[in-house]
Amino acid sequence: MASGNLTIDLDALAANWRALDAMTECETAAVVKADGYGLGVGRVAKALAQAGARRFFVAVAEEGAAVREALGPGVDIFVFGGHMRGDTDMIHDLHLTPMLNSLNQLTRHFESLPNAPFGIQLDSGMNRLGMEAPEWAAVRDIVLPQTPVLVMSHLACADEPDHDMNARQLATFRDMTDGINAPRSLAATGGILLGPDYHFDLTRPGIGLYGGLPFADAQPVVHLSLPVIQTRDLAAGETVGYGNAWRAEQPAKIATVSGGYADGLIRAMSGKATFWHDDTPCPLVGRVSMDLITVDISHLNQIPTHLDLITPQQTVDDLAEMAGTIGYEILTSLGPRYARRYAGGFAP
Repeated sequence: MASGNLTIDLDALAANWRALDAMTECETAAVVKADGYGLGVGRVAKALAQAGARRFFVAVAEEGAAVREALGPGVDIFVFGGHMRGDTDMIHDLHLTPMLNSLNQLTRHFESLPNAPFGIQLDSGMNRLGMEAPEWAAVRDIVLPQTPVLVMSHLACADEPDHDMNARQLATFRDMTDGINAPRSLAATGGILLGPDYHFDLTRPGIGLYGGLPFADAQPVVHLSLPVIQTRDLAAGETVGYGNAWRAEQPAKIATVSGGYADGLIRAMSGKATFWHDDTPCPLVGRVSMDLITVDISHLNQIPTHLDLITPQQTVDDLAEMAGTIGYEILTSLGPRYARRYAGGFAP
């Protein structure tokens, strides 16, 4: 088999949800957008539901449809992107809850689905999604009698606990929502870690569920192993890969593994990332290409059948740091060619 194996530990996923839930006195939801952060939303959502999650967040209505198909009735599914043109039938038929972001969305929802539940998203300073203070002030007295099921905002700098933006957004969110008769939510993973002032009535962990920072105590959820297709011996002075990007300074043995930027292993990892054979690190040499990566295994005393890239020794965030990016990008870029294997008590 020439495709890599991506193993997802559903027990670890559930344990991370329970750990984040235990940090608060309020309800804990789960963010499963982007196909469950690239890990397969059906399996991910089922494991989180069995762990105790009853509210799920997605980016767009089509993602909500996939969660509803996986979980059926009995859970709430919120759509961060709100009520977009063309979403009405899907929101109605699948009982999705849009987080309305603007006066236009508010009008669309109230006119097309006057009795359907909705939430409100407010912009407390991130300048991305949600109603700003003047727009909210203009519609607040119209909206609140309809009783939104949730009023939320999103923190811009929660992964930096000492950043003054956190306190500013908290104050803004309180100014915009104190006294309303609706549940409130401000904290995702980073916000949970900031403490109870940020928790309100509902938290929405995302990356922390999947083993990523800023939840440093998270259990690792993902293991990625790539098969070795071929090995070759190089003489000193020979080069490897496109552009002659790596030159052997002494005789070397090179393993070519199946994987590349078509599989989410971005070119920025070239010459920086490390593979592992059991507990032994093996450096990536040359450039990452579309389907193949070359690794120096000169120091191994055996020819490996596979080499591991995401392991307990090298987390998603370790790999992201080497590539100059963040764990979110690594996770959500993992491609469809991997054989996904689900492990743990929640796996069927």
